[in-house]
Amino acid sequence: MKLNHKLIANWGAKVLSVVLALFVVLAIEFSTITNRVVTIPISVQLPPKGDYTPSSLVPTKINVVISGDEDVIYLVDPAEVHAHADFSNVSGGGIVQVPVLLEYNQNVYQRDSISLRADPSSVRILFTEVTK
Repeated sequence: MKLNHKLIANWGAKVLSVVLALFVVLAIEFSTITNRVVTIPISVQLPPKGDYTPSSLVPTKINVVISGDEDVIYLVDPAEVHAHADFSNVSGGGIVQVPVLLEYNQNVYQRDSISLRADPSSVRILFTEVTK
């Protein structure tokens, strides 16, 4: 089998050209991805009265980071995103940490390649036992 000499001539320059072309495409693709930070209220569910009571501040707001194409992320309505933290299963005193759950219409955001995440991703509250 005979190789075409013109095909393999200057192979270093050809490989370098392909690598540079890939780099340019990736740089353009990722340069349009940006973050937008919005602050939304967080709904915190505490344990039933009579068991444990929070001894530290209970968060009322949380930051949400919206990542995606800069032309689309500013169209996201922060009022459509809801944050929740559930401390209802606290079974002892001390610092309890739970994840922040975000609720939003995932179909809309997946279609436009937008991702949302809570910042911080979890919240902590110090609980003390109620003395009777």
